[in-house]
Amino acid sequence: MAVSDVGRKSHKKSESESIEAAMSDIDENFSDPEDYVDNITDEELVPDILKQQPKPSDSFESVIVCDNIPSVGSEKLEKLQNVLKRIFCKFGTIVTEHIPIENGQTKGYMFLEYSSLNEAKEAVRAANGHRLDKNHVFAVNLFSDFEKYLNVPDEWTPPEPAPYKDPGNLQYWLLNKECLDQFSVIYERGEKTSIMLNKAPEFSCVEERKHWTETYVKWSPLGSYLLTCHQKGVALWGGEHFRQIQRFSHIGVHFVDFSPCERYLVTFSPVISRSDTGVAESVIVWDVQTGAKKRGFAVDGPSLNWPALKWSSDGNYFARLQSDAISVYELPSCGLLDKKSLKVPGVREFEWSPDQNIISYWVPEVDACPARVSLIEIPSRNELRIRNLFNVADCKLHWQKSGNHLCVKVDRYGKKKLENNEVKYSGMYYNFEIFHVKKKQVPIDTVECKEVVNAFAWEPVGSKFAFIHGESPRISVSFYKIGDEKITQLKTLEKRACNSLFWCPTGQFVILAGLRSMNGILEFVDTSDMTVMTTPQEHFMCTDVEWDPTGRYVATAVSYWGHKMDNGFWLWNFQGRQISKNPMDGFCQLLWRPRPPTLLTAKNIKEVRKNMKEYSKIFEKQDQKAQSKASKDVLDKRKKMMDDFNHYRQQVQKVIDQQKMERMALRNNTDTDELDSQGDNFEEEVIEFLVKVDETIIEE
Repeated sequence: MAVSDVGRKSHKKSESESIEAAMSDIDENFSDPEDYVDNITDEELVPDILKQQPKPSDSFESVIVCDNIPSVGSEKLEKLQNVLKRIFCKFGTIVTEHIPIENGQTKGYMFLEYSSLNEAKEAVRAANGHRLDKNHVFAVNLFSDFEKYLNVPDEWTPPEPAPYKDPGNLQYWLLNKECLDQFSVIYERGEKTSIMLNKAPEFSCVEERKHWTETYVKWSPLGSYLLTCHQKGVALWGGEHFRQIQRFSHIGVHFVDFSPCERYLVTFSPVISRSDTGVAESVIVWDVQTGAKKRGFAVDGPSLNWPALKWSSDGNYFARLQSDAISVYELPSCGLLDKKSLKVPGVREFEWSPDQNIISYWVPEVDACPARVSLIEIPSRNELRIRNLFNVADCKLHWQKSGNHLCVKVDRYGKKKLENNEVKYSGMYYNFEIFHVKKKQVPIDTVECKEVVNAFAWEPVGSKFAFIHGESPRISVSFYKIGDEKITQLKTLEKRACNSLFWCPTGQFVILAGLRSMNGILEFVDTSDMTVMTTPQEHFMCTDVEWDPTGRYVATAVSYWGHKMDNGFWLWNFQGRQISKNPMDGFCQLLWRPRPPTLLTAKNIKEVRKNMKEYSKIFEKQDQKAQSKASKDVLDKRKKMMDDFNHYRQQVQKVIDQQKMERMALRNNTDTDELDSQGDNFEEEVIEFLVKVDETIIEE
């Protein structure tokens, strides 16, 4: 043991000596010389570590800087603080605030710290550009942004373009071989939204999502996009799988509208936001493809008449009604046309022509000046026609879809008087002033009606119009046709329970509907010979009627938004034959997907109509084939169900046979399975009861 300990000690001593010798070598080989100058920076030596070094601004991420506040003395400082606190406390909880003071005066800026970064960002977004008075417009930024602004490079480099994202084929549904239409449905009180494919009498689900929208949906005019509404804005969806194409941030959107060309979108929210220049905005115009905001407008919510902006047919102009003026804006600049509005003192309403850049408007009578209806061409501002009208209480402008005619419904009075600062009219009667817009010098015809007019509607394709007049129970519907020389009355249908007119998109057929309070009475009328095609139908408490784009089918619905019971939709053909009933819990909305205008020329359409009998034979064969296929599918489904049942029955019977001895042992060796087949086990019992008593009196 002593020898080994000595050896171990000597071994340790040799190890320590070798380490000391190595350390001395290190000091000798790697020490810097006395005249060495270290010219290597920390950024070159340890760049990765320095990137993680805390920055002074990291502790100020929830701090904002507000510039351009008033410069006041100490006597007004408390009042200024109260005013600023009222403005900025709306965006979150203010932890600290500091207004620098120099020589007894505030320096014109302040610091505010919020409890979170999100509250600070919201304050920057909402308060930047806020106009305190005519001399002070706030400039608000995050404190952490100052470092970003200090490090802006001296040389500008163009940003890299974002990679192109293919939205897919936005018109894919038009490639359906059977030309089936789609429609959207919101149900379960808004929880679910589905896109359906109409395979009358059935329909199949193309896409279904929960919480797809928070209020309602809307199709774009050509059917390319589906718009959904959310608390923070709206979103556009499209393509075969309805992927999100674009989204627009506008809090609390209530109304939306597309331009006819689908290039622009208009949103309205009663929650007023402010632009970078401090201008209040409640109506915003967006570019659909880029998502950029084109322009914003301030509109008084309670007096809003939607749409607040009205579009020309080609989408190159939009106009808005202002006090004593119509402002026309040109696109894509969104600038005021010719930098001035169209001055029209007292203008009450205006409408664009559906196929030309023509604006129609009317002005009420003032003192001895009569009321006036005018047609103005844009952008030249040439007046095409003026019509003076007397004894006018109100007017409504109705353009025909083709733009050939304009109908002005004029409410006239016999006498008027002023009571309690309100104008009272008596002896009311009604005129329809028909402007033949595309004829030379725009001639005008007049149709008179002595009864109150409840509704008016043009035939979408054709030259007919109809209106509902009279009061319950003597409500009538009159039909007129515009000829080459005069307007002729076709027929008046009397004593009808209706309050709305719904023309077929292809013309000729019209539905007389008594919605809501009239219990959903429906009459299908063929205006080619003025016949009612079926007996009046009824969809109790019907709230909506929607034609499909082809005019072959029509849906009637009871919406949860209008009536809390019997929600769902029924499908009919254009002749009034019911195809299906589709009850849905909490059904809210049904909208057919629009189709773009046909690519066929007038000559092609004429040839198709000429050869309709030949096409009908082809379609009938396809229908028979589809019906037989459907019948075969039903038979195959029934056969499979029967086979599954027989297989299940055999399995159960096998279990019963295996348990038979156990059952007999429990029942005193009685085979209860055979009781029903043994006649001796039954006793016949006759029961008599009085059915009827006849009493006959025989006279002697």
